[in-house]
Amino acid sequence: MAQYELIMPKMGESVAEATIINWLKEVGESIDIEESVLEIATDKVDSEVPSPVEGKLVEKKFEENDVVQVGEVIAIIETDGADAPASEAPKTETKTDASNEVKEAAAQAEARVSEAQEVTGSIARESNGRFYSPLVRSIAEKEGIPQSELDSIEGSGSEGRVTKHDILTYIDNRGSAPAPAAAPAPAKSAPAAAPAKGGGQMPKYEGTIPVFPGDEIVEMDRMRKLISEHMVMSKHVSPHVTSFVEADVTNIVNWRNKVKKEFEQREGEKITFTPIFIEALVKAIKDFPNINVSVDGDKLVKHKPINIGMAAALPTGNLIVPVIKNADQLNLVGLTKQVNDLAARARAGKLSPDEIKDGTYTLTNVGSFGNVMGTPIINQPQVAIMAVGAIQKKPSVIETPEGDMIAIRHKMFLSHSYDHRVVDGALGGMFVRRVADYLEQWDPNREL
Repeated sequence: MAQYELIMPKMGESVAEATIINWLKEVGESIDIEESVLEIATDKVDSEVPSPVEGKLVEKKFEENDVVQVGEVIAIIETDGADAPASEAPKTETKTDASNEVKEAAAQAEARVSEAQEVTGSIARESNGRFYSPLVRSIAEKEGIPQSELDSIEGSGSEGRVTKHDILTYIDNRGSAPAPAAAPAPAKSAPAAAPAKGGGQMPKYEGTIPVFPGDEIVEMDRMRKLISEHMVMSKHVSPHVTSFVEADVTNIVNWRNKVKKEFEQREGEKITFTPIFIEALVKAIKDFPNINVSVDGDKLVKHKPINIGMAAALPTGNLIVPVIKNADQLNLVGLTKQVNDLAARARAGKLSPDEIKDGTYTLTNVGSFGNVMGTPIINQPQVAIMAVGAIQKKPSVIETPEGDMIAIRHKMFLSHSYDHRVVDGALGGMFVRRVADYLEQWDPNREL
């Protein structure tokens, strides 16, 4: 018998650790190649860890809710070796190769930890019984937050841990909060002033909530907590304004009905309205590049790539936003394939951390739930988001050479929420109007 060491995989460039949320296999159970052994979670995405070998789980190195560094051994899998003594040499060679692989992974992890320690030299990994991730420590060090001040931040993570969102929200409010005392001694007696402004602590209704007979009290799952935190932070950071436009999409509806069967036969993909909406968004962003920005203090970061996030509902009822990178470089067929692939893997929980980051603008389809319009919340650090409503048949006045007529048209509402710190009503309104123009000017004779 040979033993294989399953290590915590790398989950993205900026991810140095993950939390074990569920073991899918118990000690003694058999495992097939590529079969998932456990579920892990980072501050970006949940995913499963598959086994690269076939065998039996003989040891778990960590329990559920433990935080594990990338490159650490998380489980031991026993694999079948050949019964004949002649297999001794190849077995040793295999074991050596596996050992080298683990050593290499461990060395990489050690280098990452050492690098993090260089950046976070004055911030302890654990303080007052609370663990701080390398990312949080790095942010604290760069922002000049001392250990005593970091200890005062209310954490919303597991066991009160300070998450990335907690410390970034705290930093956003830090300038408006009273400065902490210079001497370290009184820092412990008055740390509550900054968190009271919202430094990482989720706002909470302070009144009494009635609980009626038959009511059920349910703990939010991890993803819902993160969504809740992100939405509250966005409303706190950005003054939201929403503009609305109604668009006539009759040409698009008729064109799609005409080509969808041929498209599916040729491409093996179904064409939905989403890639058409994204194409119009990309054109409008090129016309109004100041929509494709982020705010960094009193500076604007004008993004060159156009990375469109598409909000996708999960079977759990939660929401995730996979990102189509460089959407301006894809034609309609390419956008369709990207939309279908990301949506399918989002529902299956198969997205990687890199596929849900670096968006510069977001589209959400509230029409898929039968809603005619919505007022979406901006996905920070972006400055705008668009919601598309349900397409409905309506009587509408149209102009013809023979005069005005009433006809049945396919119409939909576009809702554009934007950050009024940097996007004024003129820009926000013109942008959503331009998207509607591109949709209304759709060529009904367009070739695929």
